[in-house]
Amino acid sequence: MADRTFASLVPRVQASVPGCPNATIVQYIRDSAIRTCERTLYWRYQVPLFNLLPGVSEYAYNKPVTTDVHVMFEAVVNDRPLERLTMEKAIELYPQWADLYSGQAPAVAWSETPSTSTFNAPEYNEVLFNDQAAFTVPDAIIADASTPQSITQVTPDKYIILPLPNNDKPYRCRMFLALKPKKNATAMDEVIFDELEEVIMHGALQHLLVLPNQAWSDRELAAYHAKQYVYQTSERRARANLGNVRGTMRVRMQPFGA
Repeated sequence: MADRTFASLVPRVQASVPGCPNATIVQYIRDSAIRTCERTLYWRYQVPLFNLLPGVSEYAYNKPVTTDVHVMFEAVVNDRPLERLTMEKAIELYPQWADLYSGQAPAVAWSETPSTSTFNAPEYNEVLFNDQAAFTVPDAIIADASTPQSITQVTPDKYIILPLPNNDKPYRCRMFLALKPKKNATAMDEVIFDELEEVIMHGALQHLLVLPNQAWSDRELAAYHAKQYVYQTSERRARANLGNVRGTMRVRMQPFGA
């Protein structure tokens, strides 16, 4: 999917804050894009189907590298939804996971298994479920493994499948996420940016216009943009909840001062 840079919105924003440095405007556009994605859950993403690995509970999200996962909507394994757990509940229900992996260096956690480069090889996934003997995991781990039942998010980049998947059969996983740009991102998905452009612009201007001791500061105009931002984020969130994420609905602007 194509990306669109935050800098592409600078000309529209700069018209309301003349003299503001471009770098500052880009920073506030990015911050607004992050807040907007968090509040609207508009950037929805389906992770490509993948196979869980026997004896492995921790996974990195397969997502665009310049994004973080804000919400995990659903995870399904072999057409069965996984229960979403908090980290505290996951540790309470599956303490063996913490004993096996928590705090260990990757080299220690994976010391008895094939290398990750082997896991990631395309041909390895074909071997994995056609020939179970090709995958070697420690007996102690497989003894605690079972059919996956639950999932919990650890960080914006990582999640846990519990209990550890066994090697009795293939476990095919499907995931649905809400994304947001990372704090160091310079761009985001073009389609989503286009849909949220007005909202992001209002969100950036509501903060730029109240920067102290600046020639472009205008608290009355900032209040207008703040009102528009709240109104339009609510509309986009409602649209996303209805499943009309990329529809053609138009937003009617409120009169100034209303």
